[in-house]
Amino acid sequence: MQRYILVTGGTKGIGKAVIEQFSKEGFHIITCSRNEKDLQKLKLEIEQKYTFSKVFYQEADLSEKKSLQSFVDYVHGLDVKVDVLVNNSGLFIPGKITEEDDEALPFMINTNLYSAYYLSKALVPQMIESRSGHIFNMCSTASITAYTNGGSYCISKFALYGMTKVLREELKEHNVRVTAILPGATLTASWEGVDLPPERFIKSEDVAMAIYGAYTMSANSVVEELLIRPQLGDL
Repeated sequence: MQRYILVTGGTKGIGKAVIEQFSKEGFHIITCSRNEKDLQKLKLEIEQKYTFSKVFYQEADLSEKKSLQSFVDYVHGLDVKVDVLVNNSGLFIPGKITEEDDEALPFMINTNLYSAYYLSKALVPQMIESRSGHIFNMCSTASITAYTNGGSYCISKFALYGMTKVLREELKEHNVRVTAILPGATLTASWEGVDLPPERFIKSEDVAMAIYGAYTMSANSVVEELLIRPQLGDL
């Protein structure tokens, strides 16, 4: 039986690690990013390394409603059942609420919250009908801990965390599982150039393994949230 996972922002960091993890287990992949060349490279890499898995992709900027809708149409056009949805697309722009640009909040809300909101709404009916499916929303420790210079990023991640909790309540009677992932500092492009040793960060692969572990639990159980921090604590 063919299984499909949809991972937004799948060409780098945690998104790519999740794709690797699920490809190992024989899943076909649906993904998007804002860079066509990165998507082509990912498809070639995954299909050569995991010969069973096929990668379906479309270039998309999920902060823009028109682009997001185009990606939704592409996914529906594949005419497959999406078993796992990982809303991973996100953006971090540091700044204080009192000092940041007025466009920071709508931009990060569009990217970090609305992309997950609209994509989930597009795929939930199919999951309800089949009484199966698992949605993972990539929240953050910034979803539960406010910090200076977090500004609109914290606001957007708090909102995503709240949405995840509501979605969990709405979908549990339909046998659809919903999980919030709350990673701390993870060694991804967001931290490029920072003068800190790699051991101070979470590995993207560890987050991917945690997601797969939560997915493989029996239908009797759901991991409602996964809080993952560097062993030595937050940065």
